[in-house]
This record gives sequence, structure tokens and C-alpha cells, in this order.
Amino acid sequence: MSKKRRMFDIDIPEMGEMEVGKVPDRALRRGPMASAINENASSLRDRKVAEDTIREENDRLASEFVRLKRDGLITDRIPLDSVVTERLLRDRKPGADEELEELKTSIREVGLSNPIRVEARDDGKYELIQGMRRLLAFRALFADTSDAAFATIPAGIVPIEAQAETSYRRMVDENLIRKDISFAEMATLARRYADDPANNCPEVADAVSTLFKSATYTKRSYIRAFAELLMRLDKVLEHPQDIPRNVGVELKRRMDRDDGLAARVSLALHEEPGRDAQREVEILRGFVDAGATLPTGKTTAKSARPRQAKTTFQVPRAGGVAKCSASQGRLELRDDRDFSAIERRKLEQAIAAFYAALDD
Repeated sequence: MSKKRRMFDIDIPEMGEMEVGKVPDRALRRGPMASAINENASSLRDRKVAEDTIREENDRLASEFVRLKRDGLITDRIPLDSVVTERLLRDRKPGADEELEELKTSIREVGLSNPIRVEARDDGKYELIQGMRRLLAFRALFADTSDAAFATIPAGIVPIEAQAETSYRRMVDENLIRKDISFAEMATLARRYADDPANNCPEVADAVSTLFKSATYTKRSYIRAFAELLMRLDKVLEHPQDIPRNVGVELKRRMDRDDGLAARVSLALHEEPGRDAQREVEILRGFVDAGATLPTGKTTAKSARPRQAKTTFQVPRAGGVAKCSASQGRLELRDDRDFSAIERRKLEQAIAAFYAALDD
């Protein structure tokens, strides 16, 4: 018979050798298997403690990341073609931005120091809230250079707001510190906001109070004045963004006192189509200075009282439109034709027929 191998070296003392209440030292000795089990259990305990610590740290970091992202303090580079401007109406004036080249040069040489601000949409797109000029500059640079560095733009990303009012406020508050934004642009934004039924703000005055809460009371009153001025001259102004604050506000005040002033201003502007911004401001300033600007560019004396136009209208005719202005004791008819070339008798007959028609 083969001799059995001893697997464990454990000495078990005789019962008589053991003192009551005391375990001999040699009874505390463990074999290899017991030591391995003990070491493994200790390792598992240490590993669990480490995992719990890491998990707590990850939870803390995740919570902090969510907070920073919610506050728009997390910046990431997002593709240009994923940025849209669909939700909010813009207050930027139409046409080319003369200062865009300067911004492009700055971005090209030193980078973008102030990221744009966007709201993350459910469809993977990003709605622009702040930074229209920066976005336009990046798009122009990418179109000019095809450089991949300009294919994405740094952006602070926040969740999309349930109420558009909050998004508008974010856009407006940034624009309030811009030096180049005009009162006409701010007034236009307020009018568009009021015109949108989704905003539940039908009055322009309420829209100004809602959008421009951060502005002073005086500044809000100027914006309301420009909104009223644009409403009265909406179809005739060609360069509203260039109207100085003092001219626009005073002209609106004069219109409040003179019911026919808006019609006379409109008529004067109609007489000079294609005018530049400087000429348009000159015409408006002429009315502010109490001297109605004439179509020829001359102005009446400041002491002269402007005639009170009560009715203005246009009469379509073959080859054009006749413009008429009627007031107490005066009727003006403006047309491209040369009335002096018409036979006097024919003119007399036409005038007689005109009065006969009025008296009938």
C-alpha cells in the first residue's frame, strides 16, 4: 500500500493539553489554504472600498458636469451645419456687415475668445441664441479657406428652453451691450415678437417690457417710440437702422401732436426713391426742425408752420401713380407728367369737371 501524502500540516493538540479558556499558540497557525482564503477576502474588501470610492467620485463629477452643462458653462466644438436660426427672430439689420472682415481677421489670427451660445434640440441640431456675427464669420472663413479648423465652432450648450421668452431674453441681453445695435433694430424685434401668436404678447409695449427688462426705463421708452415710428412709416423708410435716437424719438412726439405729420413725411420720402441713409435722415430731421423737407431738397423756414394734411392717397393711372394730399384750403397732386405742356383750356375743363364731381 502506497503511503498517503499529507496535504495539510495542522497540529491538533490533545484535549488534555489545552488550558480551559485558552487556545494554544500553535492552534492559531493556519495552513496555506486558510491563508489564501483570508488574503482573498481581505482583497475583496479592499476592492469594494476602492470601487465605492470611485463610484462616489464619478457620481459627484457627473452631477457637476450636468450642472455646468445646464448653466451653459460646458464648451464644445459643434459642426457649423448643425447650427440653425429658426426659433428666434433676429434683430440684425439686413445687408452686408461692414465689420465682419475685422472679426474674421481676429478669429483667423488669435481664435475665437468668446464661444457662441446654443440650445440643444431633440433632432440633434443646435438653435443659436447668442453669437450671430461669430457664426457668420466662421461660415465665411470656412467658405473662403475650406480649412477644417473652421468647419466647427466653439459653443456653450444649454438645454432648449420650454418658453421662447427666456431664449429671447438671452439673445437680447447680449445685444444690449453692443455698440452698433440701433433703436430701430430693437424696435423691430419687439414688433416681430408681438406679432407672433405663440408668444401671447399682442401689444408692442408689452413685448418691449418683456424682452428688454434689463434695459433702463428711459431706454425702453425710446424703443417703444421707435416701434411706433416704424409702424407709422413702415412702408416708406429705407434706412430705419440709421435714424439717430434723438431724431426718431422727437419725430414720434411731433406725430402724436400732429395727426397729419406722418402723411407728410411719407409723401416727402416717396418723392425720393433710392435715397441713401444720409439723405433719409436729412428729410426726417427737416420735419423735426419744424421745416417740412420738400422733394427738391429745400426746406421751408423753421418759423413757417407746416400745413395740416388731413388726407393722403394714390390714384393708379396708365404708366404710373398720381399722389394726392388734401388739407384745409389746399389740394396737392403730384405726377410725373408735365402739366405745363397741357393746353390751358383742357386743364380748365378737367378742373371744372373735378369740382362738378365733388359737388354732385
